[in-house]
Amino acid sequence: MGTSHGGSLRIYLGAAPGVGKTYAMLGEAHRRIARGTDVVAAYVEDHARPRTRELLAGLETVPRRHVTHRGAQFTEMDLDAVLARRPKVALVDELAHTNVPGSRHAKRWQDVEELLRAGIDVVSTVNIQHLESLGDVVEGITGVRQQETVPDEVVRRAAQIHLVDMDPDALRRRLAHGNVYTPDRVDAALSHYFRPGNLTALRELALLWTADRVDEYLLRYRAEHGIAATWQTRERIVVGLTGGPEGATLIRRAARIAAKGSGSELLAVHVVRSDGLAGPAAGDLAGQRRLVEDLGGSYHSVVGADIPAALLDFARGVDATQVVLGSSRRKAWQYVLGPGVGATVARESGDIDVHIVTHEHVAGGRPRLPGRLPIGLGRARAVGGWLIGVGGPPLLTLLLRAGTGTPGLTTPLLLFLALTVAAALVGGVFPAIAAALVGSLLLNYYFAPPTHTFTISDPQNLLALAIFVAVGISVASVVDLAARRAQQAARSRAETEILGYLAGAVLRGEDGTDSITALLDRVRETFAMESAALLEFTAGPDAGGPPAGEPGEGEGENDGKGDGGGRGAGDGGGPGDGGTTGDGGEAAGGWSTAASVGPHPALEPEAADVEVPAGERLVLALNGRVLPAEDRRVLVAFAAQTAALLERRRLAEQAARARRLAEGNRIRTALLAAVSHDLRTPLAGIKAAVTSLRSDEVDWSEEDEAELLAGIETGADRLNHLIGNLLDMSRLRTGAVHALLREVALEEVVPAALADVPADAVRLELPEALPLVRVDTGLLERAVANVVENAVKYSPPGRPVVIRADPLALPDGTRVEVRVIDRGPGVPEEAKDLVFEPFQRYGDAPTAGTGVGLGLAVARGFTEATGGTLTAEDTPGGGLSMVFTLPTAPGPAPAPELREAAPER
Repeated sequence: MGTSHGGSLRIYLGAAPGVGKTYAMLGEAHRRIARGTDVVAAYVEDHARPRTRELLAGLETVPRRHVTHRGAQFTEMDLDAVLARRPKVALVDELAHTNVPGSRHAKRWQDVEELLRAGIDVVSTVNIQHLESLGDVVEGITGVRQQETVPDEVVRRAAQIHLVDMDPDALRRRLAHGNVYTPDRVDAALSHYFRPGNLTALRELALLWTADRVDEYLLRYRAEHGIAATWQTRERIVVGLTGGPEGATLIRRAARIAAKGSGSELLAVHVVRSDGLAGPAAGDLAGQRRLVEDLGGSYHSVVGADIPAALLDFARGVDATQVVLGSSRRKAWQYVLGPGVGATVARESGDIDVHIVTHEHVAGGRPRLPGRLPIGLGRARAVGGWLIGVGGPPLLTLLLRAGTGTPGLTTPLLLFLALTVAAALVGGVFPAIAAALVGSLLLNYYFAPPTHTFTISDPQNLLALAIFVAVGISVASVVDLAARRAQQAARSRAETEILGYLAGAVLRGEDGTDSITALLDRVRETFAMESAALLEFTAGPDAGGPPAGEPGEGEGENDGKGDGGGRGAGDGGGPGDGGTTGDGGEAAGGWSTAASVGPHPALEPEAADVEVPAGERLVLALNGRVLPAEDRRVLVAFAAQTAALLERRRLAEQAARARRLAEGNRIRTALLAAVSHDLRTPLAGIKAAVTSLRSDEVDWSEEDEAELLAGIETGADRLNHLIGNLLDMSRLRTGAVHALLREVALEEVVPAALADVPADAVRLELPEALPLVRVDTGLLERAVANVVENAVKYSPPGRPVVIRADPLALPDGTRVEVRVIDRGPGVPEEAKDLVFEPFQRYGDAPTAGTGVGLGLAVARGFTEATGGTLTAEDTPGGGLSMVFTLPTAPGPAPAPELREAAPER
């Protein structure tokens, strides 16, 4: 990352905490200082490690910025101070860190980008589990979902990436010796996050990710230096697909080859012919694409007139080491026309190994792929037809003259007629007419007596030649007409299949950006284009009329620079809808890309090879070649479908907004009901008590005064609790709840949540060996308090609520369950989700129950904000159990101030 006007980024990448990233970064800082470079520590975590502190002690450190959030003190990098100090190099630890809410940027990597833009070089650290693309993978390995992530692209753009590697056993020994965490946290770390299997898998992820980036450098270097030879640094298997039924067999065979080598890549490629509408079977190729992706490979589509050359160009472009192709489906006689794709690729592959895989469709013929629109005869057939029509008659004459004796007119006449039919079959009517005319002249000169002269002495021979010409031309016309009718029927059938695909997309209700992109990709493959884009004209506030180049609805008047109804530079006509968009409209609006596929898509209709209107302000723009007029009919249907998908997507977005508004209205209505009833009840009690105390007509005893004051206090507490829940629900609904995750023991959280509950109403069962949980302490405390209050409310007298915590029974042991168990009436299965809805109180609530039905809704919202879950289950023997499932720490926290947050923005 960095340009000629900005700083450069260097990253130390590790597989897990404790491998020595920060130590390596500080070592580099001392080496740079020794060379005279101005280096400061903008933010470095020493994690209480003595050797790290020793290195850090010798560096200039920028004081941290202190931030108060929800009553707690935190420290962050002082970005403004670093910018004011303006060092040559700044050390910024923990690139994926989430800043405390209220900071200038939500993430530390955004702070780093600002430093880079200011021309400051940055050295930073990050662990592989914090890369955004690997979140699901890491969660599957460790059972821990990383909340703090950094986009892969940020790391990939770094000028240098240093992999800090350590053997898993060595890292565990280092952890056991107390060189990573304090002794009281070592056992938990070794038995959970730092298990040998976890560390080995994370190490492999780090190595493979780094290898991928090295590959990017290698490909760029080869491209810049024009190196075409294959460098077999890694096994890359390219499987060529035709869209035929053998594709699945080839993909699975290639996947098995790839699986034999660690780090091998599988790439499937389909070559689209560039000589016309060439869309393969939508169902077959779509299924094969899904199969490739399910097997961990990638699917590619390239355009090329020469299939073997295009396939090898792709293979060399990705530095492939092996190519997998299927045995040819051609019949034996078809090899007369050429060796076929497989043989050609094998001959021209050079140092790329080629596997020819047999399958059940070998020599079964090459069926026409559904969805492929046939084109004209093509250049090859046209050239072949003219060669037969013009060169065939002289060659046939030489053969006949070379034989023994001079044949009569009958045999040559039939042979020349057969040659004329062959010319019609191959090249169409005009080569056949040429064959008939040239053949008639040669028959007259060499075979009709008197020979070697164009004179015909026998009237029957003259009649025979005339009939030959007439029959030849007639047969050629009939053959050509039949071929064209067959071609039209095939095109119509293919068009029907494509239009059926579009209609099916409508019936399936496909919408969204992914569907638009898939459809554009289908357009690009069908019409053999390099790129396809859906462009939209966005008019400014002063723009009137449609975009430039489209006629207005009325006639209007042009200012003299345009023609009023086409593309012009005039003002665009008078009032109403007529005229063109003139200079003022162009200045106020412009073209934007709604969706695109392929390299270098057109950014405006004028830059496209083919443009088709797709709506009032939409244009489907294709780049690659100019389409014939007959192909535009299907393209118009595609354009209409893309416009419909875009409109449906926007309607879906509007519907979603409408649903959110309706939900907000429902919440507001319920809130008003709550204010009008549930809040007025304690207010009325407080008002009555205060009025009674202030009355001069009654002389209250001390006991009565104490009772009235207690009633005021109780009402105030109820009001405080209700208003707190209302405010909490409002924060949840507006996304204003920001979790500040810290590693904490449940023994610190749960008892604090029971402050307002009678001591004999709850029984705690918390084991001593529970792992630390990674939660927001305040949010979890509120959630537990609400759930316990609800459980106590419904528990029968003498049956205390039990709070029990246990590690979740998973192989990795990375969850803790906290169960709040009551022996109340319970909740039916169908109502278990309903109790978590706002303003809902299940019908078994006692008539004396108070509240607005927000306690459980707030509890679930707060629990999910901390990365956990809250569900309801039946208690064996009767009652209801509320189950908190909380994430444990991925190992002990590096420092008490380390926070992981995923604020909703």
